Amino acid sequence: MGIGLLVLVACEKQVDFAPENVSAKLVVDGQIETGLPPVISITRSLGYFSNVNPGIAASQFVRNAVVTISDGIKTHQLREYPSQLSSGITLYTYSNDVSNPATAFVGVPGKQYQLEIRVDGQTYRATTTIPLLTKTVDSVWWKKAPNNTDTNKVVLMCKVTDPPGLGNYIRYFTKRNNELFLPGINSVFDDQIVDGKTYDVQVDGGVDRNVETDPAEYGFFKRGDIVTLKFCNIDRNTYDFWRTWEFSFQSIGNPFSAPTKVLGNISNNALGAFCGYATQHKTLVIPN
Repeated sequence: MGIGLLVLVACEKQVDFAPENVSAKLVVDGQIETGLPPVISITRSLGYFSNVNPGIAASQFVRNAVVTISDGIKTHQLREYPSQLSSGITLYTYSNDVSNPATAFVGVPGKQYQLEIRVDGQTYRATTTIPLLTKTVDSVWWKKAPNNTDTNKVVLMCKVTDPPGLGNYIRYFTKRNNELFLPGINSVFDDQIVDGKTYDVQVDGGVDRNVETDPAEYGFFKRGDIVTLKFCNIDRNTYDFWRTWEFSFQSIGNPFSAPTKVLGNISNNALGAFCGYATQHKTLVIPN
């Protein structure tokens, strides 16, 4: 036994490796939805082993880029706007230039939009579509949380109609009272199984991915809540981006998960996506 232990110890080998330094990439988080102006956030990526705090994260915003968006008829140069958080951190986004309303526009279902970003001598492009609103929510209601002793917890239900023909993709968000709209942990779905059907489905409450989720509270709403469901028809590129992004996010820290490439739609080797949303809203008041 002693000899065996000595052999095992002698066979140990220390392996040292240095992670490759990769140049920062442009990261785009852009969207345009029905009745609203485009909103584009542009940052630089950080290394996997980088130290990150709110100040460092805020410093990655790309300033003074030339950002234009076209609907095939009008082309509008967006304007950079600062937004200060209560923590003192300032965020920056690009949206319609209020001083130039002649070429500004909001999202319209059935239209395609081209985004162009010019910064540091490089040009980045992306295209998205706001589909027609063909897959819809017919009604929403609540019921007691199943298999749960907490009588204050309820679940949100909805009846959805999917039109015949594959290729109807959706993403959903929920809003509780005066909070922000938040996407579900799994927020995008195709119609492989439900093509051409009307069906009932439970809708889990959206989550803030910057805060650790309590498994005991996940998905539920409470009596007295006013809940708004934002149900969005999306194109295939938007579906693929969020499908792969959410799978990658949920795989963090799992040694058994397969590596996943997030499928963005920004050219020139940039990260992120420009997404279009055809939106429908349903609000439900849950009684006390």
